[in-house]
Amino acid sequence: MKVLVLGGDGFCGWPTSLHLSDLGHDVTIVDNLSRREIDLELEVESLTPIRPIGERIRVWKELTGHEMGFVHLDLAEEFDRFEALLREVRPDAIVHFGEQRAAPYSMRSSIAKRYTIDNNVRGTHNVLAAVVSSGLDIAIVHLGTMGVYGYGWSGTAPIPEGYLTVKVSTPDGDLEREILHPANPGSVYHLSKTLDQLLFAFYCANDQLRISDLHQGIVWGTQTPQTALDERLINRFDYDGDYGTVLNRFLMQAAIGHPLTVHGTGGQTRAFIHIRDTVRCVQIALENPPARGDKPMVFNQVTEVYRVRDLAELLAKLTGVKVANLPNPRREAAENDLNVSRDGFLALGLEPTYLSEGLLEEVRDVALRYKDRADTTKIIARTVWREGMETSPDLMES
Repeated sequence: MKVLVLGGDGFCGWPTSLHLSDLGHDVTIVDNLSRREIDLELEVESLTPIRPIGERIRVWKELTGHEMGFVHLDLAEEFDRFEALLREVRPDAIVHFGEQRAAPYSMRSSIAKRYTIDNNVRGTHNVLAAVVSSGLDIAIVHLGTMGVYGYGWSGTAPIPEGYLTVKVSTPDGDLEREILHPANPGSVYHLSKTLDQLLFAFYCANDQLRISDLHQGIVWGTQTPQTALDERLINRFDYDGDYGTVLNRFLMQAAIGHPLTVHGTGGQTRAFIHIRDTVRCVQIALENPPARGDKPMVFNQVTEVYRVRDLAELLAKLTGVKVANLPNPRREAAENDLNVSRDGFLALGLEPTYLSEGLLEEVRDVALRYKDRADTTKIIARTVWREGMETSPDLMES
C-alpha cells in the first residue's frame, strides 16, 4: 500500500518508515525536521550519530533497493501543500507521528507550551481536514500516549483500551453509555494528545474517517533489524532531561558510570514498550483498520509495567552502578499503580520484547559503544512543572 509517514525522521517515525518499506509498502516521509532544530536549541545531540535525512534514504536504497520519498513540509503551517500532496500521492494510509513528543520539553517554558499545542493540535486537525477535503478513503494510524489517562486515579481496575462503559441515572431508569475514558493529562504534551482524541471522535462521527489511536507507553530500545543494517541508518538515542525517556537515561548513565537518577521516591509506575514492538504495532494497526462509520479504534500499546525504582534496581544489578534519588520536577503522586488492558495487539499477533531480554543488549551495543558522545552536563532534568518548584544537581545515593 501507499503510506505517508508524518514525522518519519523521528525516533519512532524513522524505524517505522524502514519497517514498512522493508515489507514492500510504498513509503513517503513527510517531516519538517523540527526535532533536529530542537537539538540545536537544547545544545545536545542524540547519543547515536544521526545522518541527514537525504543520506539516510540514499543508504536505505543502496542496501535494500527500496525507494522512499521525502517531503519537507510543516503540517501545522502548510495545509494547502499537504492537501495537494494527498491528491498527488493518493495514499492508502497515513501514519501520524508528526507531533512534538516530549512531556518535559512541553513544560520547559511558555514558548514551548504554546509551540506544543500549536504544532500538535493544529497539525493533527490539518491532517483530518485535508483527508476530508481530498475525498480519499485514507486509513489513519496515530501515535498517542498512555499519558492521556493520567496515573493512579483509576484504582485497581484495568484501564480499558480507550473506552469506558458508564451508567447514567435518569427518572426513567439507568442508561448505559460507552464514552472515551476520562482524560487526566499531566503535561501540555499529554494535553495535546487528549485534544487529539476529541478531534478523532468528531471526524469519525461526522465524516466517517477511519482512525486508529495507539496509546503508547514509554518506548525503550534503539535499534530495529532495519536500523541496525548500517550505522548511517541508526535510530535516535536521547538521554537529556527533556527528551530522554527514563529507561534510555538509565542506560546511558550506566554506561558512563553515572548514578541512575530516580526522581522522588521512584514509586511512579509506567508502561513500557520496545521500539521493535512499536513498529510491529503500527504494521498490525495498518493491516486491521476500522470500517467507515466506526468510532476511533483505540489500542493500549504496552507490553509491561514497572515502577521506576524497580527499573533502576534491575539495571543497577546488571551493571553495578548505584542509584541516586533527586527531587521530582513533575507534579505527580509519589506512588501510583498502573493496571492496563493490552489485549488488542496481543490478540492480533504481537510477540512482545521484554525488558529482561533486551537491557544488556542496549547497554552493550548502544550505550557503551557511543558513551564518549555523551554530554554529562545534560544528564540532570532541569525543567519543572510549575514556577516555584526547584531541582537540585546534588545526588543522594540510595
